Amino acid sequence: MHGGFKLNRCDGLTYLTVPSFAATGLVAHAFTTRLGGISKPPYHSLNLGLHVGDDPRSVVANRQRICKVLGAGTGCLVAGQQVHGDRVITVNAVHAGKGSTSEESALPDVDALVTGEPSVLLSSYYADCVPLLFLDPVRRVVALAHAGWKGTVLGIGAATVHHMVEKHGSRAEDILAAVGPAIGPCCYEVDTSVMEAVWKCLPVGPVPARPGREGHWWLDLPAINRRLLLMAGVRPENITMAKLCTACRDDLFFSYRQQNGRTGRMGSLIMLK
Repeated sequence: MHGGFKLNRCDGLTYLTVPSFAATGLVAHAFTTRLGGISKPPYHSLNLGLHVGDDPRSVVANRQRICKVLGAGTGCLVAGQQVHGDRVITVNAVHAGKGSTSEESALPDVDALVTGEPSVLLSSYYADCVPLLFLDPVRRVVALAHAGWKGTVLGIGAATVHHMVEKHGSRAEDILAAVGPAIGPCCYEVDTSVMEAVWKCLPVGPVPARPGREGHWWLDLPAINRRLLLMAGVRPENITMAKLCTACRDDLFFSYRQQNGRTGRMGSLIMLK
């Protein structure tokens, strides 16, 4: 176990899964590491991001590797053009393949994907931002949300829960959620402009941050996302925290900050069986 997630190795790939999700038997899912692919430095080796300057042929081959482990083809995969917003959309079989082999074909201006259809592989990509994964085992609905600091303060996690409730008949208290590996409060220093947005989105109670140098704070973005999920009605016992810092563990993960912007991307993937 790494934090609340389980470390797995299969077909040369190292990836993480959420025990509560796996226990349902309803989904294939993973949060990938940087290990097990063919990309060359600085994207070595399992880079899944098509928008970072890597050879797209390597990225597609890497995506094929993780899709195979999950029992899917890249033709099942759906990706959005992540823009650090709060837009949530439902996708289905019609969208399968969008963004799977080219960035241009990704669904525009969307940071959260939801589906109630089997064999549609949702995907989202990370190198420090917070991955949010969702499974409603009652209504059989899954979702992914990409939460950088902007998406976090816009409430993308809560927006995803609300979308599942309003569009798919979920109940917030039934939803299982997971907060994946992301840059932690040990490494994530922000300035006053970011903190002002955080204070606004968490007006009650202490904010999970500690003072740094003048005008700066060390921010716990995963903890903020957990708080916002609780406020949206997700039960505390239904939230799994990875508690893994992508910047500290750059042996295992890509980190935008640690690697000065030139790096690959991990993938968060989930599919109803």
